[in-house]
Amino acid sequence: MPPASPDFSSSVKLKYVKLGYQYVVDHFLTLLLVPVMVGILIEVVRLGPEEIVNLWNSLHFDLIQILCSSFFIIFIATVYFMSKPRCIYLVDYACYKPPVTCRVPFATFMEHSRLILSNNPKSVEFQMRILERSGLGEETCLPPAIHYIPPKPTMEGARGEAEVVIFSAMDSLFKKTGLKPKDIDILIVNCSLFSPTPSLSAMVINKYKLRSNIKSFNLSGMGCSAGLISIDLARDLLQVHPNSNAVVVSTEIITPNYYQGKERAMLLPNCLFRMGGAAILLSNRRSERLRAKYRLVHVVRTHKGADDKAYRCVFEEEDKEGKVGISLSKDLMAIAGEALKSNITTIGPLVLPGSEQLLFLLTLIGRKIFNPKWKPYIPDFKLAFEHFCIHAGGRAVIDELQKNLQLSAEHVEASRMTLHRFGNTSSSSLWYEMSYLEAKGRMKKGDRIWQIAFGSGFKCNSAVWKCNRTIKTPTDGPWEDCIHRYPVHIPEVVKL
Repeated sequence: MPPASPDFSSSVKLKYVKLGYQYVVDHFLTLLLVPVMVGILIEVVRLGPEEIVNLWNSLHFDLIQILCSSFFIIFIATVYFMSKPRCIYLVDYACYKPPVTCRVPFATFMEHSRLILSNNPKSVEFQMRILERSGLGEETCLPPAIHYIPPKPTMEGARGEAEVVIFSAMDSLFKKTGLKPKDIDILIVNCSLFSPTPSLSAMVINKYKLRSNIKSFNLSGMGCSAGLISIDLARDLLQVHPNSNAVVVSTEIITPNYYQGKERAMLLPNCLFRMGGAAILLSNRRSERLRAKYRLVHVVRTHKGADDKAYRCVFEEEDKEGKVGISLSKDLMAIAGEALKSNITTIGPLVLPGSEQLLFLLTLIGRKIFNPKWKPYIPDFKLAFEHFCIHAGGRAVIDELQKNLQLSAEHVEASRMTLHRFGNTSSSSLWYEMSYLEAKGRMKKGDRIWQIAFGSGFKCNSAVWKCNRTIKTPTDGPWEDCIHRYPVHIPEVVKL
């Protein structure tokens, strides 16, 4: 017998049933009010103009009642508008693009590893296996100090890298926005592993001769999710300081943190982390509303540091030989998954449509009351967002989130391509992903973007943005000379 053709009718019917359910639940109030309004309109038409006039004349209002009512309405409106949070706009941002002289192809990386770890071939082999499966491409960059054999992780080299990355991003931001240094009211710089004295924020103030009354902050030790922590801090400051501009600088300085030991858990960051940085201009000025690219909707932060395993899963320490490095635990992905669940539990009610929230609630009640073995319902976040910017921490991170959130390949394309082209640039990776989406011409007015980042501690932070206007394909930026080549196919294993 010939194989039976697949029955698509049931799946099509199920699809339309689901769409109908979503429409009814999401527009419940509208569907409820429309018949009521139609009924009122029919009744008004039936009464006729004379009866409506007679009804109006039968109502007696004196001057005091009118004045009191007017005052009450004005008072309520004033209280509402005064207590309403200020809108925070993302005017524009700029990402640092390293020069080709800093490029580290696989062959160069492995040659350096063999020379530096000549007495430990197993560590070299381990790094090669990680690099083959990392999802990184041939154009990622490391700072000049790491190109020496052996590397020269000096304070001078680290400051030099910080100046190049931060000042380049700031200069690009000034050029794109027309912002003048004296117009900056708030400055926030985050860099997790390099925290010199004077601070990096002081370095920026000195370079651009910023005002003496500027409110400056320098965040360190907060990992790859520090960029969204900086956004959250800027949002809080802009809520209490009207008519202000805030500049956020997110970066990670690689020079002093290149591990030269033998511990495998500490060699992992060498294979993944690369140069990068971004400068972001936020404002609460109404005059910026029309030209701003995005509006900040939500920031949700989750911290699992009370758990000992979570606290130590990304840990800076010395190895047996006294060499300092960042140790990544084998439990990292499991801990990241738990942090993501907690974060989703908080952000879900803020962004998901009513249909998804109702299904989630009914499933939860069913598991609690009827059968604990029921499969938990995973909300469809694709109904809440058009774009996803997942921290490009590594291939495993992106794979895990794609699986857990049931995302398509296109939804995680920006994250995978950013990892391939720039590597893990820590807290700034989210902005390279946003830039990728813009370079592809995908950002339309009204689109919602979900940024998700993970960091040591252990933290999972989210930010939700709404596109303020359709964004034209930029002619500059980190992707200008290579966007035509992307997306590229990234094999599971690149044989070296």
